[in-house]
Amino acid sequence: MVKVTVNYEGDLRCIATHPESGATLQTDAPIDNNGKGESFSPTDLCATALGSCISTIVGMQMERLGIDLTGMKVEVTKEMFKYKPRRIGKLTTEIWMPCSVSEEHKKIIERAAKTCPVHLSLHTDIEKPVLFHWC
Repeated sequence: MVKVTVNYEGDLRCIATHPESGATLQTDAPIDNNGKGESFSPTDLCATALGSCISTIVGMQMERLGIDLTGMKVEVTKEMFKYKPRRIGKLTTEIWMPCSVSEEHKKIIERAAKTCPVHLSLHTDIEKPVLFHWC
Protein backbone atom coordinates (compact mmCIF):
# COMPACT_ATOMS: atom_id res chain seq x y z
CA MET A 1 0.00 0.00 0.00
CA VAL A 2 1.18 3.52 -0.83
CA LYS A 3 -0.23 6.70 0.67
CA VAL A 4 0.60 9.72 -1.49
CA THR A 5 0.29 13.12 0.22
CA VAL A 6 -1.20 16.01 -1.78
CA ASN A 7 -0.98 19.58 -0.50
CA TYR A 8 -3.07 22.31 -2.09
CA GLU A 9 -0.79 25.30 -2.70
CA GLY A 10 -3.44 27.78 -3.91
CA ASP A 11 -4.17 29.08 -7.40
CA LEU A 12 -5.39 25.58 -8.43
CA ARG A 13 -1.93 24.04 -7.85
CA CYS A 14 -1.04 21.00 -5.79
CA ILE A 15 2.21 19.35 -4.71
CA ALA A 16 2.15 15.55 -4.41
CA THR A 17 4.81 13.74 -2.38
CA HIS A 18 5.77 10.10 -2.77
CA PRO A 19 6.12 8.63 0.74
CA GLU A 20 9.05 6.26 0.21
CA SER A 21 11.33 8.39 -1.95
CA GLY A 22 10.22 11.90 -1.02
CA ALA A 23 9.95 12.72 -4.74
CA THR A 24 7.47 15.48 -5.50
CA LEU A 25 5.48 16.63 -8.48
CA GLN A 26 3.34 19.66 -9.08
CA THR A 27 -0.04 19.80 -10.78
CA ASP A 28 -1.84 22.79 -12.21
CA ALA A 29 -5.32 23.14 -13.63
CA PRO A 30 -5.30 23.35 -17.44
CA ILE A 31 -5.87 26.65 -19.21
CA ASP A 32 -9.25 25.48 -20.52
CA ASN A 33 -10.38 24.83 -16.93
CA ASN A 34 -9.39 28.04 -15.11
CA GLY A 35 -5.74 27.16 -14.56
CA LYS A 36 -2.44 28.44 -15.87
CA GLY A 37 -1.41 25.15 -17.52
CA GLU A 38 2.12 25.48 -16.14
CA SER A 39 2.43 21.82 -15.13
CA PHE A 40 0.71 18.49 -15.57
CA SER A 41 -3.01 18.58 -14.85
CA PRO A 42 -4.50 15.74 -12.81
CA THR A 43 -5.93 14.18 -15.99
CA ASP A 44 -2.53 14.58 -17.69
CA LEU A 45 -1.14 12.45 -14.85
CA CYS A 46 -3.72 9.80 -15.67
CA ALA A 47 -2.42 9.70 -19.26
CA THR A 48 1.15 9.70 -17.94
CA ALA A 49 0.34 6.81 -15.59
CA LEU A 50 -1.05 4.80 -18.50
CA GLY A 51 1.99 5.42 -20.70
CA SER A 52 4.53 4.66 -18.00
CA CYS A 53 2.62 1.59 -16.81
CA ILE A 54 2.44 0.17 -20.34
CA SER A 55 6.16 0.92 -20.81
CA THR A 56 7.03 -0.84 -17.56
CA ILE A 57 4.89 -3.92 -18.21
CA VAL A 58 6.12 -4.23 -21.82
CA GLY A 59 9.68 -3.78 -20.52
CA MET A 60 9.18 -6.62 -18.04
CA GLN A 61 7.83 -8.87 -20.80
CA MET A 62 10.67 -7.99 -23.16
CA GLU A 63 13.25 -8.75 -20.45
CA ARG A 64 11.64 -12.18 -19.94
CA LEU A 65 11.91 -12.76 -23.70
CA GLY A 66 15.55 -11.59 -23.71
CA ILE A 67 14.84 -8.66 -26.05
CA ASP A 68 16.48 -5.25 -25.63
CA LEU A 69 13.83 -2.53 -25.41
CA THR A 70 16.16 0.47 -25.29
CA GLY A 71 14.74 3.21 -27.48
CA MET A 72 11.05 2.34 -27.15
CA LYS A 73 8.86 5.44 -27.35
CA VAL A 74 5.31 5.71 -25.98
CA GLU A 75 2.90 8.59 -26.58
CA VAL A 76 -0.51 8.88 -24.94
CA THR A 77 -2.99 11.34 -26.42
CA LYS A 78 -5.65 12.45 -23.95
CA GLU A 79 -9.01 13.65 -25.23
CA MET A 80 -11.51 15.13 -22.82
CA PHE A 81 -15.20 14.23 -23.10
CA LYS A 82 -16.98 17.12 -24.82
CA TYR A 83 -20.03 17.18 -22.54
CA LYS A 84 -20.59 17.47 -18.80
CA PRO A 85 -19.45 16.07 -16.52
CA ARG A 86 -15.85 16.93 -17.40
CA ARG A 87 -13.89 13.70 -17.73
CA ILE A 88 -11.42 11.85 -19.92
CA GLY A 89 -13.15 10.42 -22.99
CA LYS A 90 -10.25 8.73 -24.78
CA LEU A 91 -6.61 7.81 -24.16
CA THR A 92 -4.88 6.69 -27.34
CA THR A 93 -1.52 5.02 -26.76
CA GLU A 94 1.00 4.68 -29.57
CA ILE A 95 4.11 2.58 -29.08
CA TRP A 96 7.15 2.66 -31.35
CA MET A 97 9.21 -0.48 -30.90
CA PRO A 98 12.97 -0.20 -31.53
CA CYS A 99 13.42 -3.77 -32.69
CA SER A 100 11.72 -6.43 -34.74
CA VAL A 101 10.28 -9.50 -33.05
CA SER A 102 8.50 -12.65 -34.15
CA GLU A 103 4.73 -12.70 -34.65
CA GLU A 104 4.42 -14.86 -31.52
CA HIS A 105 6.35 -12.30 -29.45
CA LYS A 106 4.26 -9.44 -30.90
CA LYS A 107 1.09 -11.10 -29.59
CA ILE A 108 2.62 -11.58 -26.13
CA ILE A 109 3.83 -7.97 -25.99
CA GLU A 110 0.54 -6.50 -27.23
CA ARG A 111 -1.40 -8.53 -24.67
CA ALA A 112 0.94 -7.33 -21.92
CA ALA A 113 0.39 -3.68 -22.91
CA LYS A 114 -3.39 -4.00 -22.86
CA THR A 115 -3.39 -5.72 -19.47
CA CYS A 116 -1.18 -3.31 -17.53
CA PRO A 117 -2.70 -2.40 -14.14
CA VAL A 118 -3.54 1.19 -15.13
CA HIS A 119 -5.22 0.13 -18.40
CA LEU A 120 -7.30 -2.41 -16.48
CA SER A 121 -8.16 0.13 -13.75
CA LEU A 122 -9.56 2.81 -16.04
CA HIS A 123 -13.34 3.06 -16.38
CA THR A 124 -14.81 1.13 -19.29
CA ASP A 125 -16.41 4.34 -20.64
CA ILE A 126 -12.92 5.62 -21.51
CA GLU A 127 -11.78 4.50 -24.96
CA LYS A 128 -8.25 3.08 -24.66
CA PRO A 129 -6.84 2.03 -28.05
CA VAL A 130 -3.24 0.81 -28.05
CA LEU A 131 -1.41 1.04 -31.37
CA PHE A 132 1.99 -0.54 -32.05
CA HIS A 133 4.48 0.62 -34.64
CA TRP A 134 6.85 -2.27 -35.28
CA CYS A 135 10.17 -1.76 -37.07
